[in-house]
Amino acid sequence: MSGDRNIRHTPTAPTRAQILASGQRIDAHRHDDHQIVYAGSGVLAVTTDAGTWFAPGNRAIWVPAGTAHAHRAHGHLDLRLVGLPATDNPPSDSVRGYPHLASLGLDAPTVLAVGPLLRELILAYTRDPDDDSPERRRLLAVLCDQLRASPQQPLRLPTPTDPRLAAVCALVHADPADSRTLAALGAATGAGERTLSRLFRHEFGMTFPQWRTQSRLYHALRLLAEDTPVTTVAHRCGWSSASAFIDVFRRSFGYTPGTHNRRAEQGG
Repeated sequence: MSGDRNIRHTPTAPTRAQILASGQRIDAHRHDDHQIVYAGSGVLAVTTDAGTWFAPGNRAIWVPAGTAHAHRAHGHLDLRLVGLPATDNPPSDSVRGYPHLASLGLDAPTVLAVGPLLRELILAYTRDPDDDSPERRRLLAVLCDQLRASPQQPLRLPTPTDPRLAAVCALVHADPADSRTLAALGAATGAGERTLSRLFRHEFGMTFPQWRTQSRLYHALRLLAEDTPVTTVAHRCGWSSASAFIDVFRRSFGYTPGTHNRRAEQGG
């Protein structure tokens, strides 16, 4: 993505609300501003050279200035975008006087937790992008204070660079229910288990089981966004039972998959 000269450059990161149908994409582009990307409903995937970050309705994705990124909608996506100038002295009157809004101190895409208050702030701020009232400027200040206090969430699928690792990841992505061990996957792709294990730790900073769980959760969110029954999702994504899937999902997101769409709409 970084070497593609066709990547669209939009200097100012927009602030707006936009509806995307399931499967709809926004092609790779970059801004000179930072941006907060949030799914008011549905599930959002943001992809860069480094990987794919995914977020249901109780997560938002921070995209730093200059990062080439693409969006994809899963389910009916109520996309909310908040642009933030990357300089400490932004020219826009909408953020003048709030230099701390310029950055969250994050130089890579990051998934942030979104509680009910932050959700309502994002929805309200993106409702009328042309409003430049003092009230809306104060709203932005509170919004960014809430963002700075939001815990980070490790919802990311890194992009492999080693071809041996890429081959194994492709097999798992193609069939999340594939239960083969790393040794068996390595045998199918011509790589040794020890080599692959080392590559997972070196490139991704996680073990193969940890990465496969992240991959399965990503696929599960996509299916849930399309109203697929929980038992079907568990089966398609490789869990031995619906109860095992529910347990992993609850520990990862703080709620059960059966309440996913309702909570996504409530930001809880």
